Amino acid sequence: MHQHGSSNQSQPVGKASLQENRQPTRLSLPIKLVLYVSIGIIAFFLITEHLAHLVGFFPLLSILFICMFMHLFMHGGHGGHGDGNSGNSPSR
Repeated sequence: MHQHGSSNQSQPVGKASLQENRQPTRLSLPIKLVLYVSIGIIAFFLITEHLAHLVGFFPLLSILFICMFMHLFMHGGHGGHGDGNSGNSPSR
């Protein structure tokens, strides 16, 4: 078999040789920094702009939530969805 390269010695193939060949690139830190800053700026503007639109619906949403919670928690005071007869009224 013909080997390519200047040396006829075989290179060891294993974990040690693979880990030695892996070196972090110089641009990885600046690219990550730019990516994180860009994501932060995008998230900031998405939150602030959508929050400005949602504030207009806050009174309507609060009334709906108040109605839902009153419906859920206030039924215990009047006996639920019954007809209101407690059994003390005379029958006809």
